[in-house]
Amino acid sequence: MDDFSPVERIAGAPGCGALVICDHASNALPPGYGDLGLTPEARARHIAYDIGAAGVARRLAARLGAPAVLSTFSRLLIDPNRAADDPTLVMRLSDGAVVPGNARADAAEIARRRDFYWRPYRDAVSAALDAALAAGTVPAILSIHTFTPVWKGAPRPWHAGVLWDMDGRLARPLIAALGAERDLVVGDNEPYDGALEGDTMHELGTTRGLPHALIEIRQDLVDDEKGQIDWADRLARVLAPILAEPGLHRIERFGSRAGAARNGQRG
Repeated sequence: MDDFSPVERIAGAPGCGALVICDHASNALPPGYGDLGLTPEARARHIAYDIGAAGVARRLAARLGAPAVLSTFSRLLIDPNRAADDPTLVMRLSDGAVVPGNARADAAEIARRRDFYWRPYRDAVSAALDAALAAGTVPAILSIHTFTPVWKGAPRPWHAGVLWDMDGRLARPLIAALGAERDLVVGDNEPYDGALEGDTMHELGTTRGLPHALIEIRQDLVDDEKGQIDWADRLARVLAPILAEPGLHRIERFGSRAGAARNGQRG
């Protein structure tokens, strides 16, 4: 469709034991889609991307010496963290904002976006996992997201949350380690449930039997460079002993609650 690349790949040691990914790293749109009819102010909101997540993901990957895969397109174009057939894959209304450029997106257009943007991102993550396995290490997937401080008028008390489904090998010790920081309120499957059928963690973590966790950080804590550096440093520090456990790096399948957990757009 154009020269727009849907994936940013960051080099790292495939056998280091971790892969960092960021599903909602960017609010950019391919040239052929203009601005989807949205104002710059709307595209700067959380509806378009996870504010601060890319900065944390890049820095965390550097701290760990790990490879990373980031999306380069707005989730308003198509959401890479939704199942291929999810009705919220292309949003027409998001947190009160109408997305004019999506109003007439029919099945053919959604399939086109899926083929050119959604699938290449998923394939890039899968290829990075294959490279890690080929290097002789079962990788732990660290998915970096951020959430809004207030949702539908209700303040959110958590500084961070860890989302997971049935495989708690990485999530449980990470929740405990962050909780031990004392200055944090940490959510266990908050502010969302980690069981979402067809999302990135389900397709590439749960179904492949790889240890994984989705880390949510409150956006006001990482909306500037200092916050992103601080959180990358903190996560690298608490993750180091967890990732050093040999028992973590095994292929194990735990089943899933995800089939009953489809939901709408998240903030």
